[in-house]
Parts: sequence; structure tokens; C-alpha cells
Amino acid sequence: MTSTSADSNGGILSFLFGVYAWIIFVFILLAAMLGAAVIPGLDRRRAWVAAVSRLFFRLLGIPVEVSGLENLPDGPCVVVANHASHVDGVVLYASLPSRFSFVIKGEMRAIPVIHFLLRRVGSRFVERFVSSESARDVRRLLQASDGGESFAIFPEGTFIAEPGLGRFKSGAFATAIKGEIPVVPLVISGARSILPAHVWFPRYGKLRVDLLRAIGPDDPAYGNSKTLAVQARQQMLRVLDEPDLLAPGNT
Repeated sequence: MTSTSADSNGGILSFLFGVYAWIIFVFILLAAMLGAAVIPGLDRRRAWVAAVSRLFFRLLGIPVEVSGLENLPDGPCVVVANHASHVDGVVLYASLPSRFSFVIKGEMRAIPVIHFLLRRVGSRFVERFVSSESARDVRRLLQASDGGESFAIFPEGTFIAEPGLGRFKSGAFATAIKGEIPVVPLVISGARSILPAHVWFPRYGKLRVDLLRAIGPDDPAYGNSKTLAVQARQQMLRVLDEPDLLAPGNT
């Protein structure tokens, strides 16, 4: 077989996989929405969405290897994860215990279907661009943490096509410090190759999720949110096979 024929066959298979992935995604989204609409109780709805998220990857034949769950504290905590792909949110739903609330950028309220689903599973929406509303959202997160909630957030806020770990926003770390709850860095590997920015047809790949050592209130990094963010980034960069976008020459 010539290289041209092999490339052509590979392109066809990649296209067919992308079509199949979208069909499965629509099926999973409808199943998640139906369950979120009719299942009573927040814990049950979260467990349902976590189950269908895991089913999504199983139906695509994409393995998701999770390690370090023992690093999650029993009580409230904030999980901070790198953000590289459209599938990162689904990865977290499939990997983390259902007790976690996901902190979502406020712009997602403008997408009715997604907003309904996220709201029904107890997601917390935060405003990124209006400082007064951001402060209000942080206060609400603190109240929720006092009530025993744990959070998962992408501190980069968004993702770009360029591989690497970007700048962290301070909100997650300020919330952790004010609430005196641990921060658990989490690294998602492989998602960027499956569905990166500006690409809408998924490709086959493998996923790995690593939960790293929790940074507790007794850690010196808890001095301020900037120091805490630096500590979390350093731990993540030691595991993430991507460059530091804040390093000299990358900024």
C-alpha cells in the first residue's frame, strides 16, 4: 500500500470516528439531560451524569486511566485542573467523585441546553469580567464550602490550541485560602490530541488523569493566592507533558 493510500484510508477512518463520536455525544447529552430533569436529589443526578460520562468514553473505546484518588481529602477541597480540550469537563465528570460541584464560566449561561444540565447538577457559575459580580461569586463559593461542598475548576479559565500550561486566575486559590480548605492539583493528559481548540471532529486517543498531592492550609504556599497558584502549577508541570507557557521565551 502506498503512503498516499494509507493517508487516504487514515483520513477516512478519522472522519468516520469523528462522526461516530458526535452521534454518541448527542445520545449521551440527551441521556444526561433526561436524567437531570427527572431524577430526584442532587446526589443522584450527579451520579447519573458521572455514569453517562464514563459511558461516553467506553462507547468510543477511549480508555481513561485515573490515579491518585487517595489524594482527595475526605472533607471539602478545591480541585484545580489544566484545561486543554473541549472534552476536559466530561473527563472530570467521569473521573471525580460525584460530590464535586463544577465551577463554570458565567458565559455558559447563554447556552440554554448546557446551562440547564449544569444547573441541575449543582454547578457554580462565576463571572470572569465584572469584578463586583466575581466577588459575589467568591462569597457564594465560600458559603458552599462552609456547607461541605468541594469544587473542581479550570484556573486557566479557557484553553488555546498551543500546547502548554497557561496563567492561573486567582479566584480558586483565594477561595481555598479564605475557606481554609486544601487545593488538589489535577493533570489531564491526552485530551488535547482528542479534541483541541478550533477542531470539531474528535480523534481517537487515550486519557490519563493524575490527582496530585493536596496542598493543605498548613503548607507555606498558603501565604497568598499567588504563591498557592505557583505551587499548584509547579506540581502539575512535573507531570504534564507540555511546556510552561509562562517560562521565559514562551511569554
